[in-house]
Amino acid sequence: MSTNDIRDRLVVLLTDPMSALGLDLEHVELSKAGKRSVLKVAVDQDGGVTMDDIADATREVSRVLDETDAMGAQPYTLEVSSRGVDKPLTLPRHWRRNVTRLVTVTPREGEPYDGRIVSSTDADATLTVDGAEQTVAFEDIKKARIQIEFTKWEG
Repeated sequence: MSTNDIRDRLVVLLTDPMSALGLDLEHVELSKAGKRSVLKVAVDQDGGVTMDDIADATREVSRVLDETDAMGAQPYTLEVSSRGVDKPLTLPRHWRRNVTRLVTVTPREGEPYDGRIVSSTDADATLTVDGAEQTVAFEDIKKARIQIEFTKWEG
């Protein structure tokens, strides 16, 4: 079974248990590290995740892996974390969870620009760009990433 097949199976196996904890399964990555595999699982929820959420998710992922043969007999290291701010915004919930944050948008057509997320729906986001509000449809976005700010924004 290929790494992608295993990853896809893990997504299916872990989505409902994470949902039962009130968490969204954001990312599952499986890679080789010598003779071991590294399984990275990222979770998120509205309001962000706490260390207790990560601990609960780790226990639940471990339980699922122990009760299934999803990882086979190969040794592996499990890493469970939050989604992190460096990941691209790819789903409406990512935009919703980052209202007030500064984002760099690369549109399908045109030059990249920075804006602050004002609001979002399931189809688009409203940003403040150069002092004016602008709505952009998600389908018109090639890529979007949150910008790390070292000063507190006073909006």
